Amino acid sequence: MTPKSVLILGARSDIGRAVARRFAQSGASVTLAARRADALADDLADLRIRFKVVAEAVEFDATDGAAERFFDGLPALPDVVVMVVGLLGDQAQSEADLDAANAVMAANYTGPACYLLAAARRMGTRGSGCIVGISSVAGDRGRQSNFVYGSAKAGFTAFLAGLRNRLFKKGVTVVTVKPGFVATAMTAGMKLPPALTAQPSEVGDAIFTAVTKGRDVIYVRPIWRLIMTVIRSVPEPVFKRLSM
Repeated sequence: MTPKSVLILGARSDIGRAVARRFAQSGASVTLAARRADALADDLADLRIRFKVVAEAVEFDATDGAAERFFDGLPALPDVVVMVVGLLGDQAQSEADLDAANAVMAANYTGPACYLLAAARRMGTRGSGCIVGISSVAGDRGRQSNFVYGSAKAGFTAFLAGLRNRLFKKGVTVVTVKPGFVATAMTAGMKLPPALTAQPSEVGDAIFTAVTKGRDVIYVRPIWRLIMTVIRSVPEPVFKRLSM
């Protein structure tokens, strides 16, 4: 499909901005949704001037439980909805502080899933559309270094798979995106291997291609598919002894 409109949920992130630019480049109108939407003024101006597209901003919080009201308030249901919201958090803090753990889980799974359920119902009724959810390779297998974050992403991945199965006959596609490492503000200060680290623009390009070509699950850098296949194949008696 060649989308004419896209809604980006979590548009103040580096990936959100890159996705917005890629869709705007194709001529699609763009709606940027984020907390403190007034801070998106420069992004809106850039999209309008550079790509000559319609660009608007709306207030949005993935964890506020207001998905129905949010979509009812939109002037029109977009062709594509991209969920970019995520919170890496700190594993040690999440283990020590249940509120911190809950914030990570809510930002990576329950909040985004509820918003996408609201979008899915409307797209299913219309009979067309595409939903994109950014999950993570961290959800492919739980590891001690980030199992709170990883478990939330695992849930989100399963949710997207079920949603894809549910909506297929209704003419709605669902794309699961697993970026791996991405050089963003969220990973600033982390020592990331260059060969495994994508730029936000790569993620934007990969998402646009996946939407237009009707892909189901994508790893932004294909090497991650091989890496996670190997990690998943390690027997549990061995895996539990590893420091990962």
